[in-house]
Amino acid sequence: MSRTPLRPAARAAVVATTAALALGLAACSGSSSAADKVAVVGYSVPQPAYDALEAAFQKTDAGKGVTFTSSFGASGSQSKAVAAGQKADYVAFSVGPDVQNLVPAKVDAGWSSDATQGNVSDSVVVIVTRKGNPLHITGWDDIVEPGVKIVTADPASSGSAKWNLLAAYEHELAMGGTEADAKAYLTKFFANTVSRASSGAVALTQFLGGTGDVLISYENEAIAARQAGNDVDYVVPDDTFLIENPAAVTKTAPKAAKDFLAFVKSDAGQKIFASKGFRPVSTSVDAGTVQGANDPAHPFPKVAKLTTIADLGGWDAVNKKFFGDSGLVTAIEGDS
Repeated sequence: MSRTPLRPAARAAVVATTAALALGLAACSGSSSAADKVAVVGYSVPQPAYDALEAAFQKTDAGKGVTFTSSFGASGSQSKAVAAGQKADYVAFSVGPDVQNLVPAKVDAGWSSDATQGNVSDSVVVIVTRKGNPLHITGWDDIVEPGVKIVTADPASSGSAKWNLLAAYEHELAMGGTEADAKAYLTKFFANTVSRASSGAVALTQFLGGTGDVLISYENEAIAARQAGNDVDYVVPDDTFLIENPAAVTKTAPKAAKDFLAFVKSDAGQKIFASKGFRPVSTSVDAGTVQGANDPAHPFPKVAKLTTIADLGGWDAVNKKFFGDSGLVTAIEGDS
């Protein structure tokens, strides 16, 4: 059911080669993209990373003269906005279905057929605590103790929330429990939840503002919060969930958007993601020192039991089982 986040070396080589070729071709055509504008529509969490990626891309031959407009918000809401007609050349969402929902009208069906299955960044679900970890939180069991106040995002609008809840549910199974045990755990989890924010970024803002005792979030969100000088700590549980975040270009996207996607997947782009707390999708990338991490020199610790969306049968199966109208999470939320 679980695996480590490592990917085969062959996959890393394909990613590097594809990105290098794309950037090389873009450099050859230089002036053709000089007046291009790229509309980026994404989920809220990676906005700081995309700000840095856009600035770095503009310094490359392929990015000279390229300008960006950006819109960030809750993943599901952003996907629906693009489907309804919001201008987008490059979309970056929290979960694959938010991209897939744009196929075939806005995005080509083959968007996820590359070496990274369309993903541009990874992370893991962590538990963010107050500075000094005053409640001595060490893992999932501690946060469902009576009196512990949990902040998370709402799965109705946020992809971040889906990752969080899957990690919580899978904890019981990772420990050898049954699905009934996992459902009971989620029931206690929701009983302790004091805020279900519209997005991961809003959940973080609420937590930093004093709401709750713990925040369930992405590892990169915790690192970014510490980089910004916020007094928080975080715990990477021994068992948690691998977060895989996709991106794609739309059918009407200019060449500059395609060049930008190639840059994002290149080693240079992945290093920028790493500097903002994201785990690179390619094992060939050395993350280097990441300020804000628990151990900046070794920022991304190996997780003993790491579950993936593929382990659960993919997003179609997961959404039906957990988040549909009669899904397990939907039912528990309705009762809590």
